[in-house]
Amino acid sequence: MKTVVETTSRQFRERQKDFFDMADNGQKIVIKRGRKQAYVLTPVSADDLYFTPEMIERIKESQQEIREGKSIVLKTKEELNAFFESL
Repeated sequence: MKTVVETTSRQFRERQKDFFDMADNGQKIVIKRGRKQAYVLTPVSADDLYFTPEMIERIKESQQEIREGKSIVLKTKEELNAFFESL
């Protein structure tokens, strides 16, 4: 089991490479900034990126469906509730 490594923002600036390497190896890194703030250093994977090429393509397809009238327009809260109840 990996331990949590806590560091100050100053130490982080001085040894960034070391902390990035530890995070890449699964170590949890907490960077403290003053007494009240802290941040967790976490590697980002391709799954974490919101606008992947696949997501952009799906958005474009959805926009085309709307232009073609293949959508449902709900104007009131009641219409929205009725739609959800029909699912």
